[in-house]
This record gives sequence, C-alpha cells and structure tokens, in this order.
Amino acid sequence: MSSKIKVAVLGATGYSGLELSKILLRHPRVEPVFVRRENGKSSAASLAEQFPGLSGNGSHSLLPFSWDALAQEKVEILFLATPHEVSRALAPEAVERGLRVVDLSGAWRLKHAAHRAVYNFTDHDPAKAASFDRHAVYGLPELNRDRIAAAKLVANPGCYATSVILALAPLVSAGLVDRQRGIVSDSKSGVSGAGKEPTARTHFVSVADNLSAYSVFGHRHTGEMLEQLNLHSSELIFTPHLLPIPRGILSTVYLHLSHPASPEQIEARYREFYAAARWVRTFATPQLPQIQFSLHSNYCDIGFALDEDSHRLIVVSCLDNLLKGAAGQAVQNMNLMYGWKEDEGLN
Repeated sequence: MSSKIKVAVLGATGYSGLELSKILLRHPRVEPVFVRRENGKSSAASLAEQFPGLSGNGSHSLLPFSWDALAQEKVEILFLATPHEVSRALAPEAVERGLRVVDLSGAWRLKHAAHRAVYNFTDHDPAKAASFDRHAVYGLPELNRDRIAAAKLVANPGCYATSVILALAPLVSAGLVDRQRGIVSDSKSGVSGAGKEPTARTHFVSVADNLSAYSVFGHRHTGEMLEQLNLHSSELIFTPHLLPIPRGILSTVYLHLSHPASPEQIEARYREFYAAARWVRTFATPQLPQIQFSLHSNYCDIGFALDEDSHRLIVVSCLDNLLKGAAGQAVQNMNLMYGWKEDEGLN
C-alpha cells in the first residue's frame, strides 16, 4: 500500500465532525489532522481532552486553523464540518490553494438561487461564489459516482435529502411515478440531526416523550430533493419530524405509480438501479426497514409496500443521519475521489 495521505478535519468537535474523526482514525489510507477555528466554541487542545472516549489512542491534537498550518502538514484534502456560512467562505480559498474539499454543510449543495435563498448567504465575491456553485459536485455516490471521482469540491448531501432521494431516484428516473398526483415524504429524525448547539426545541424536556413536526414547507433539504430528482416544488411535500432518540432517520414516502406494476417489478427496479451501490440495501417485500437495522452503519435501507390496486406505493427508507447522512458518506466520497473502494474505513 502506498504511503498515507494527510487529511484535515475542521470542525471535529461537532456531532458529524466527531463521527468523521473516528472513521478517519481507523481508515487504512489516511493520516488525519484535526483543526479548530480560533473563534470556535471549543478551547480544548486535543480531541481526547474534549472526548475522553478517544483517549488511549493518542491525544489527537487540535491545531489552530491557518492555511500555512495545512500546507506545513502537507494536507491534500480538507473536510469542512463547519457552519454553512463558514464553509461558504473557506471552500473557494481551499480549492484555490490546491486542496480538495468535502463540505458537510449546506453551503454548496444547491444550484438554484431560489432554493439556496433558505440559507441567506452573503457572498463577499458573488461572481466567484457563482462559479463554485456551478462546479461543486453533489456528493451522493449512488447518483454522481463518476463526477465525484474528478471533483475538487464535493458538497456532501443533507441527511433527510439522502434518505428521500435514494428512496425515489429509481422510480422517478424510470418514469414510474405519477408526478401529477404528487409525492409525500413523512420523515423523522433523531435529535443529533439538529446539530450540537442546544435550542429550546432540542432540550431533553422538549424532546423526551414527544414527537413534533418542524420547518413545514421550509426545510433546507427540500431544495436538494427537488434538484436531484428534477421535481417541481408542486410535486413533492416533505415534512420533517423530531424523534426522541439520539440518531437515525426513517422516511415514509407515499406516491402513485404512473402505470400498474407488480411487487416483483418494483423490487427488480431497485435492485437494478443499485446493483453497484455498496451502501444501499433493498429489502424484499413485505419486509420494511427500521432505524435500528442501519444504526451505526453507512447503509441506507430501502423497502416498500404496494397496494392491491397496483398503483399506490409506500417506500420506507432508513439511515443513520450521522453516518450515511453525514460523516460516513463524506468518507465514501473521499474514497471515490482517490479511486479507493467505497467501503474503505467504513466496515
């Protein structure tokens, strides 16, 4: 095996950043460097200091961020597990300095200004930002494997978006969905999907023994679903809910088929579409995925139920929002960018 490449993680102390750090520490082809922002929340000098569970395997120093420090460490690829506006500012300069970037935020996922408006970005150089928007590759390997391999900037998908897009892509691309009758996705996520910074909505007393809808008709991931599936906003209703569990997503997607089909035909379509997809598991009907099946793994599990009328279809998609929905998918993208097997470091 050739010598390991240096990779840097900026934002290693967040939920997704910590999961990413754990994966990179065991990845056989990389040597991770952990970096902290000087104006960030953490003042810890090492990951082990902030997360004692990582002690015993080195201290994993948290270096102050600077471009000179990354150059001195000979870093080749930079993971940004940072707030959206931070990634929006840093990614272009990183690419210009010769680094490849995998961004876990929503800064570069969206191509259409109307969808991107939900983030309310203020770009210091709008022309440069527009150029990077055009060239950033949406990092869903099951759809964009070839483009990711050559990309300099990969925009890691949102967790809800991953679950819904993977549930629908085989059907939409084959013209099997009656789009005029609309698609409804009822999605539920564990609390870690809201990020590490606590809010009134995510405190224990608000979440425990509760289930709540939020960001109805306004969630940031909706634009990703519309763009990647080439749907009009009138064709998809997406409603996210907060589950009283730490992690995991379950999306239940309701749709009508454009023409009658059998369960065998639906299953065959999924298996054909995902034949080369290492991290998608298609369940044979009548078995349906559950959050616990994909928890702590990089799998997205997909199952379905077809009504006796052969027209009404319900698709269930489950994944771990911190892995396939964030850190695991980021490493999967890195593996593609360097021509490695997609499961390197993820088994």
